[in-house]
Amino acid sequence: MKWINAIKDYEHYLKIERGLAQNSIINYSKDVEKLVSYLDDKSIDISPLSINKDTIQEFIYDASKHINARSQSRLISGLRSFFSYLVFEDYRTTNPLDHIESPKIGRKLPDTLSISDIDRLISAIDLTKCYNNIYIGERNRAILETLYSCGLRVSELINLKLSDLFFEEGFVKVTGKGNKERFVPIGPNTQKYINIWMTERAKIDIAETFKDTLFLNHRGQQLTRAMIFTIIKQLAKAINLNKTISPHTFRHSFASHLLENGADLRAIQLMLGHESITTTEIYMHVDRSHLKEVLLKHHPRT
Repeated sequence: MKWINAIKDYEHYLKIERGLAQNSIINYSKDVEKLVSYLDDKSIDISPLSINKDTIQEFIYDASKHINARSQSRLISGLRSFFSYLVFEDYRTTNPLDHIESPKIGRKLPDTLSISDIDRLISAIDLTKCYNNIYIGERNRAILETLYSCGLRVSELINLKLSDLFFEEGFVKVTGKGNKERFVPIGPNTQKYINIWMTERAKIDIAETFKDTLFLNHRGQQLTRAMIFTIIKQLAKAINLNKTISPHTFRHSFASHLLENGADLRAIQLMLGHESITTTEIYMHVDRSHLKEVLLKHHPRT
């Protein structure tokens, strides 16, 4: 089996069997492609079925000179997944990554914004900016309000549809990783800003493919992930925010602020769409200041 065929089969498996998003599939494939590039550079002629632990360890050692421990851990995880697939499909009997340990890394705490930061970012949006008689600022305000009030991933935001909005019930239907659907509460304030955007959206000549897509550009096409990043970075620059932020920062802030104000961790897990509560537990490390208050208020022996 050639590497190119193995990678294509693996990508098909990730898409069909595991239901991963295209961006995740690309990232998994890149891990394997880095190994293939290394083998080519070293003129090592070996197939994915016969490569052994020693060769992979040499590759990881070489890669470690150029990447940090977290990226190295991610690379090992990606390769382990690829060879697990080959074992699963009976192409191999063993996974050469089974006894290769990932480097010890500290748990990275997510960056968050204060409520004041979020207010300043939203206030910095130019509501007078107009393209083809469409006030794009109204869209940008609705985007930031939705990111923060619903805790969405950027991919979930750009794929949000009109048919996903259940404002009377106070929920939006979100399609997350692996095409798993969940319902997330949406407050009246965010609904108000989305409805204002809907008035502007009605002026757009929308491409047939995107008739049901909520957030569009002025040409009637779906927004890209990169465009959401650009909007946020421009706003951060406008207010001289001394932080590196992204759409995901709003999701982190959503979870952290809920936890700080006494929300149940399990409820936050459901709203974020985390498969495991251990993923959600990282927010317990962001701000523990409220925990003392909870103890003093609720423990019978304090």
